[in-house]
Amino acid sequence: MPTMDDILEHIGEFNFFQKQTFLFLALLSAAFAPIYVGIVFLAFTPDHRCRSPGVPELSRRCGWSLAEELNYTVPGPGPEGQAFPRQCRRYEVDWNQSALGCVDPLAGLAANSSLLPLGPCRYGWVYDTPGSSVVTEFNLVCTNSWMLDLFQSAVNVGFFIGSVGIGYIADRFGRKLCLLITILINASSGVLMAISPNYTWMLIFRLIQGLVSKAGWLIGYILITEFVGLSYRRTVGILYQVAFTVGLLVLAGVAYVLPHWRWLQFTVTLPNFCFLLYYWCVPESPRWLISQNKDAKAMKIIKHIAKKNGKSLPTSLQSLGSDEEVGEKLNPSFLDLVRTPQIRKHTLILMYNWFTSSVLYQGLIMYMGLAGSNIYLDFLYSALVEFPAAFIILVTIDRVGRRHPWAASNMVAGAACLASVFIPEDLRWLRVTVVCLGRMGITMAYEMVCLVNAELYPTCIRNLGVLVCSSMCDIGGIITPFLVYRLTSIWHELPLVVFAVVGLVAGGLVLLLPETKGKTLPETIEEAENMQRPRKNKEKMIYLQVKKLDTPPN
Repeated sequence: MPTMDDILEHIGEFNFFQKQTFLFLALLSAAFAPIYVGIVFLAFTPDHRCRSPGVPELSRRCGWSLAEELNYTVPGPGPEGQAFPRQCRRYEVDWNQSALGCVDPLAGLAANSSLLPLGPCRYGWVYDTPGSSVVTEFNLVCTNSWMLDLFQSAVNVGFFIGSVGIGYIADRFGRKLCLLITILINASSGVLMAISPNYTWMLIFRLIQGLVSKAGWLIGYILITEFVGLSYRRTVGILYQVAFTVGLLVLAGVAYVLPHWRWLQFTVTLPNFCFLLYYWCVPESPRWLISQNKDAKAMKIIKHIAKKNGKSLPTSLQSLGSDEEVGEKLNPSFLDLVRTPQIRKHTLILMYNWFTSSVLYQGLIMYMGLAGSNIYLDFLYSALVEFPAAFIILVTIDRVGRRHPWAASNMVAGAACLASVFIPEDLRWLRVTVVCLGRMGITMAYEMVCLVNAELYPTCIRNLGVLVCSSMCDIGGIITPFLVYRLTSIWHELPLVVFAVVGLVAGGLVLLLPETKGKTLPETIEEAENMQRPRKNKEKMIYLQVKKLDTPPN
């Protein structure tokens, strides 16, 4: 029986149909960026102070500048430079009393302003920002700061649950149906989040977005991987992730133009409704249809692809049935990911590498403190780092393969983290350079794990395998803040030591996986189990059979 890769060699591996479909799905990839990292702008925490009734009037009467107003009316920093009193406490003073003077108004109340009693911000806060964010609207600061942590965790919890559940649905009922459902729910919940009247509803809709958005992104990745031929599979896999990076750049520009979070949320969400048009533009995966014994529907789509590409389908390739596959189990099961020894090994190693990529990718961003100055420029620079990482992969992956560049990128990231521990603080430029090298390494590893994950599983459980393994990156995203901020309080370099160990171990485990360069996507569990075994015997048998048939009769 001809495989889908055999058919694509005749009807076009990356011709007009595949290029058009890739463009459609790349837009979907770019639109996922605001959901994955939009929290940077949606929940930006500006400098803030307690609101004190009477202070604005006193400031206008005395003609104070902003600096003078802050100096006279706001408590100074706490012990060892902590900003807690300035941001979360206020002087228990009636600023409306006429006895207060314009020069050091607190001098008549106490010899030293530090002796004045401090109280909570019972009248709200004043935020030093021209725009708005979730933080400023719902006052998610001071004693309410945990609500911001919950808001950040909700989307990752949604990613985790949705990846597993929707992955099963996509393998059971089809890629296209599941993709359209996730698009509709994602777009609707995004708009509802933008008009949420309170924090509770906003949190609920944020969780719903997490449940469907990442799963939709990965289904798009699976679709484009299954539509293209063997020689183009790795290229579209990397470029699909580059489209996500382009989405990061667009997000930075849109957030700069729209500093108000509700308008920003509307703007980045509304384009998702356009993706519902994919019902007429993107067909179901013929690989999935074949795996479900829906050969007639698969052949109809294959002929449509051939027509779009201006190719003809040979009659010898129009038979998709196979007697040996009759009665084969077609419904995906979570047990299929661990039932057989090789797939079980692949699953465990891939899960660990997804976890590692998430922890190091997000952890290095947090550790470098990119939000310390201009949030828009810092975000832009961090996104630009991903382009050379993708370029290096595209240049090396066909020449060297998947496994060794992937292992090397993990080890470079781990070694860079370890090396930066021993770089003195006064060589800050060298320290930043080494950490950036680690960031580039883990970016390469992140893109490689997504590419290879799809290549190691058979068609019947491919979507489920990718989504279940990638769910570990959501677990990593949940615990990364704890690793960075808690361990830093023990020893400033301790997070880097943890990152180094995790990265080096990940690089070593990658070497235990089979090389997928030049191999067709496995169609059955048996093929996935035999990926490390050469197929020369089968190829030779087919060749000898052809030679025998071509021999003229005596």
